[in-house]
Amino acid sequence: MGAGFCAGFCQPLAAKPGDRKPNIILCMADDQGWGDMAYYGHPDLRTPNFDNMAAEGLRFDRFYAAAPVCSPTRGSVLTGRNPNRFGCFKWGHSLRPQEITIAEACKEAGYVTGHFGKWHLGSVLKGSPVNPGASGFDEWFSAPNFFDNDPILSREGKAVQTEGESSMVTVDAALEFMRKHTESSDHNKKPFLAVVWFGSPHNPHQAIEEDQEIYSDQEEKFKHFYGEITGMDRAFGKLRSEIKNMGIKDNSILWYCSDNGGLPGLGETGGRDFKGRIYEGGLRVPAILEWPRYIKSPRKTSVPCVTSDIYPTLLDILDISMPGQPVMDGTSLLPVIEENMSSRKKPVGFWNRPEGGRLTPSKEWMESLLKAQEQGNEIDDEKRLLLDAGKIKIQYPGNSFPGHSAWLDWPWKLHRIQDESDKLVFELYNLKTDPMEEKDLTAGEEEKVNHMKAGLEKWLNSVVKSLNGNDYKQR
Repeated sequence: MGAGFCAGFCQPLAAKPGDRKPNIILCMADDQGWGDMAYYGHPDLRTPNFDNMAAEGLRFDRFYAAAPVCSPTRGSVLTGRNPNRFGCFKWGHSLRPQEITIAEACKEAGYVTGHFGKWHLGSVLKGSPVNPGASGFDEWFSAPNFFDNDPILSREGKAVQTEGESSMVTVDAALEFMRKHTESSDHNKKPFLAVVWFGSPHNPHQAIEEDQEIYSDQEEKFKHFYGEITGMDRAFGKLRSEIKNMGIKDNSILWYCSDNGGLPGLGETGGRDFKGRIYEGGLRVPAILEWPRYIKSPRKTSVPCVTSDIYPTLLDILDISMPGQPVMDGTSLLPVIEENMSSRKKPVGFWNRPEGGRLTPSKEWMESLLKAQEQGNEIDDEKRLLLDAGKIKIQYPGNSFPGHSAWLDWPWKLHRIQDESDKLVFELYNLKTDPMEEKDLTAGEEEKVNHMKAGLEKWLNSVVKSLNGNDYKQR
């Protein structure tokens, strides 16, 4: 790890013995599209706290979710891997217990770890192999899926009824964890990793009255949709303010993004299509990083980055490696932080397999858990516990890659679309000149198509090998 831009100006990023490791706070919205921010020129939306962080920190202008829906992208954040590698194809699919997570890596580096808000990568019941605790989190206050106001959340498996706007409930829980581990008098106190995943602005949109009033001239659906984002913005503003009040802002990494592109008919996607699609509108998301100790002045980057880059970046910053680390799809963005990276050398692969999602009714499940526990019982439904999450029951063929995949090698993006009859279509776009992916260039760029096709299909084959469990056999 190089000192990069810090040389002569601040301590190098590579930790020295005795240096206080940075606190790490990873925040994520649920269904906020790339353009659902006032700082990108939205004509109606108000996001003053996000705007302020974008104006003071490192703003990623070409940041991608690893998948066009929620659970898979969240898995990519925790593992640095494309979610198809561990069978997290769509919403409601889980992690595999065999995966190494950023929480486990941080614990190895001496961190205390916490998860707050939406989980959606398994169960939030005691005894599940894929609850937040089994995935490396020491403390957790989590929901199985998105949640609205006055949510019932699971505190390490115990259902707790809360009161308040959903994003503020999430932030308040995270702040309680941060204060406990910051204000401790213990001389051996640890730095923390806090994963703060909001339930907003996922449908159904239920903004509180205060946030609706700002949009009184809008249609009802926009009052609630915009209001939920503004409520999340206010909670995020409290998070930033309290980090400063605790005296830990200078050496805290605060990283914000969303889990997929914008919603049809509501969100601003910044590209073709919307959530659930592999075109730009389904994948591009807002992202901002703040770390005042090392990012001294506001900056913007157009280097393509993806949620699976978060894990390797943090490992690079902490100067650690994990034994048995399986192949990663992400790359370290430390050179971006150091202003030493102006282009991405490693292409990004996306793959939307034709697999269904799994129903995860958070409100219904948490209400039933609370009722059961009030009567002295527990929920022992194997379907909700996901006891078989680590079992690899299917071996997928390595020469067929159904669904819609894409290979982003800036500025080129090649789409590979294989339908149910195995009919295969390729599309090629130059995103620099055609950000809306409207002009297919395959006919005039045969050499480019063939080169990118080879890279994409090699990557797809690698993903299938991981999916079939090969990564775990090598440990």
